[in-house]
Amino acid sequence: MGLPRRAVMGVVAALTVALTGCSQQPQGSDVDPDQVDAVSAPENGVCRNLDPADVEMPANATEVVDCGQPHTAETFAVDELPAEFDDSEYTSKDLSSFAYRACTDAFMEHMKADESTVLRTILTWAWFRPSEKAWDEGARWYRCDVVGGRIEHQGESDEYRPLPETTAGLLAGRPEDRWMTCAAGPSVAEGTKVACNQRHDWRAVTTIKLGEPDDPYPGDEVAESRTRSYCQKSVEAWLNYPSVFDFGYTYFHEAEWDAGNRRSVCWAQTDE
Repeated sequence: MGLPRRAVMGVVAALTVALTGCSQQPQGSDVDPDQVDAVSAPENGVCRNLDPADVEMPANATEVVDCGQPHTAETFAVDELPAEFDDSEYTSKDLSSFAYRACTDAFMEHMKADESTVLRTILTWAWFRPSEKAWDEGARWYRCDVVGGRIEHQGESDEYRPLPETTAGLLAGRPEDRWMTCAAGPSVAEGTKVACNQRHDWRAVTTIKLGEPDDPYPGDEVAESRTRSYCQKSVEAWLNYPSVFDFGYTYFHEAEWDAGNRRSVCWAQTDE
């Protein structure tokens, strides 16, 4: 008779790239003077070298580089904001929620990925708006960039992984392990996030849906309880119903729910 199934402590996650706060700050590293405080919308389909500090800023004017050269970010969507934001504050919560939904939808289309794959890839996206000066002058556009996932060194992450010349369709079908998220360590919570082509102990294998778009946030306790229950069943099926297995889970909070996320991530203990 096998040992009882165990649930690894759930990991509480935040979609920090999508929901980063705003303030008057520089507009990135290695800036192009022509892009600083630009009122006109930036070009789509171009590449840049961004780092996590750049992504934390609300606006970005980093110099464009040839996509055939080393880079960590690629712009995949640029568009004008809806008229409802004509009179909005620069730091509007509704603006952040709109950008989360718009960039997520565009990211899935660009990558040819579904919601589950998007939550399990090491690739992510950042969004930028005009600078505060440009906003005050009437600029109302947004820009979505795919970034290559953070490289961790002893728990610190200060750079992104390099991207291929184009990321279009990169997650179609069964994505390569180098673009999917695993973890190395005793648990998901304590482990270091790595690409699945590296040595690992855990793999993000499925996601589960906690609610519909119009549903109110169920609360942290209910979100965790549902996640734990659903993930146990989901991982068990993914592992083909072994007598003994370990699983982990990542669930999100109200801020992410309000931004549009309705899913939690399920992890299987596996080195494959």
